[in-house]
Amino acid sequence: MSFFDKLGGEFIDIVEWTDDSRDTMVYRFERYENEIKMGAKLIVRESQIAVFIDKGQIADIFEPGNYELETSNLPVLSTLKGWKYGFHSPFKAEVYFVNTRNFTNLKWGTKNPVTLRDPEFGPLRIRAFGTYAIKVNSAETFIKEIVGTDGHFTTDEITDQLRNLIVSRFADIIGESKIPVLDMAANYDELGEYIGKQIHPDFLAYGLDVTKMLVENISLPPAVEEVLDKRTSMGIIGNLHQYTQFQTANAMEKAAENPSGMAGGGMGMGMGFAMANQMGQSMQNQSQPNESQYQQSRSGESQSNQTTAPSPPPFPQQKMFHVAVNGQSQGPMALSEMKSLVSKGSLTRESLVWCEGMSNWAKATEVDEVKSLFASMPPPLPPQ
Repeated sequence: MSFFDKLGGEFIDIVEWTDDSRDTMVYRFERYENEIKMGAKLIVRESQIAVFIDKGQIADIFEPGNYELETSNLPVLSTLKGWKYGFHSPFKAEVYFVNTRNFTNLKWGTKNPVTLRDPEFGPLRIRAFGTYAIKVNSAETFIKEIVGTDGHFTTDEITDQLRNLIVSRFADIIGESKIPVLDMAANYDELGEYIGKQIHPDFLAYGLDVTKMLVENISLPPAVEEVLDKRTSMGIIGNLHQYTQFQTANAMEKAAENPSGMAGGGMGMGMGFAMANQMGQSMQNQSQPNESQYQQSRSGESQSNQTTAPSPPPFPQQKMFHVAVNGQSQGPMALSEMKSLVSKGSLTRESLVWCEGMSNWAKATEVDEVKSLFASMPPPLPPQ
């Protein structure tokens, strides 16, 4: 450094930071031997905090505003320097500007699949990714715990650690939530909000706040997605027999439109006959009930003078009851099963029962069907 550079550094009149980079979290103000002229101007802009450090110790912190660096504005530093009578010579101190704005669009994601037990599909492996936003909550804690003596600290230097915290909490939350995989897409907002609350104390330990946590996607392995797509396709197709007939008809139509192709040769004729045979069998299966009905109608005409025996009515459906046993609902069960509960003493006259058609639970003795179970049992003894 030349003599003029040294001389200019010793008489700094303005201390400020105007860097417009989008990833710088902390910037150390550079000057020769950290000398600042007493009475210099300090400019702290919005979304900035200026931290003065003397001999490795945080001395003073300045919020946004314009300051004239005098002993009245530097109470801690003045005490450390022993300026009891307003000493006006240049002083040495490191000045760190901390960016307090929101740092957005930071990425997180699972490096390896997270294994969980799905209630519908069983054991599954899933991946997830999303974005989050942070801001400095405590400049003093952030410098002490993370930045240290780094003169130009960017988001890249801490995002790996923050990502590990998020993924660790995500795996734990997903495992405990028991949310089916097919329902997770409807709970992205709730998951993001809950993850943000769970990792908030971890970020506070670094002097940071999580201002936004978003879950953008939760995906299954490719092999599982392929099987799921096939299952979805089968659900859309519906009646597989009708779908086969439709595909066969389309194939025959296309073969007829191209007589010079495969359908024009022996292979095409064989395929055509096979298709026709398949459709003929389908049509025959559909026509057989009609022929049977026709024969029955003819037989009915020849035996019109004979009386037809009436078919018996369907068996009555047995009522199924739910029983309250030890505060838990058991059932549905038939009366024969309830009889065993009566013999064991689990079902008493005061027990509550319910079946379809009842508006509410009722005592066993108030329901006619159940009341009969206690006919052979003596009533409880009267009180002494």
